[in-house]
Amino acid sequence: MKIIIARHSEKLDAPSLSEIGKLRAQALAAQYLGQNAKQSLFIGKERPAALMVMTLHTIETMAPIAASWNMPMLAYWAEAGIDRAHMAVQNVRNQAVAEDLLFSAQYEDKTVLMIWEHFHIASAALEAEFAGEKVTLRQLLNLDQMVGVPTTWPDDVYDYFWIIEYQTGNPVPQSFLMKRQIFTAPFAGLPAADWPN
Repeated sequence: MKIIIARHSEKLDAPSLSEIGKLRAQALAAQYLGQNAKQSLFIGKERPAALMVMTLHTIETMAPIAASWNMPMLAYWAEAGIDRAHMAVQNVRNQAVAEDLLFSAQYEDKTVLMIWEHFHIASAALEAEFAGEKVTLRQLLNLDQMVGVPTTWPDDVYDYFWIIEYQTGNPVPQSFLMKRQIFTAPFAGLPAADWPN
């Protein structure tokens, strides 16, 4: 199984992406993740087995991708919010998606695309707040057992993919790749930030 993870695009407010965020969502579909993407992360005639989302921002980011594949999104719905109550609900959704990914036969030897909230991908602060419980994808997908996987996805970094591969029957990844998104015209002007060392 292969899992491709990207964070949602830049947001304007609680329910909506900014204009830059909407443009980035279109760019992701056109260049990397859509059915006819110029630099597709899907190999050959491969299709995503699922398009997974969690909040309104992730849904809005995934929408152009889902439209290009004519596929529904699979929502592990959690209302966005940074207070402890919202985070606790998001933690439960994160645990459910990881369980489905790692232990459901429907994703064996397939590729799944996730557009996700960055603090539930990787956040040392979130892990510390809920110590003793696995809450980030970094923990839940066993990326914490690999060398070189960042402990936190930075707040101002939008232009990377995490690509994780598993051998069937082994819940510990066999490989992890951080791939930079480099957009070409007409999306070349999108903001880009280096991943801090």
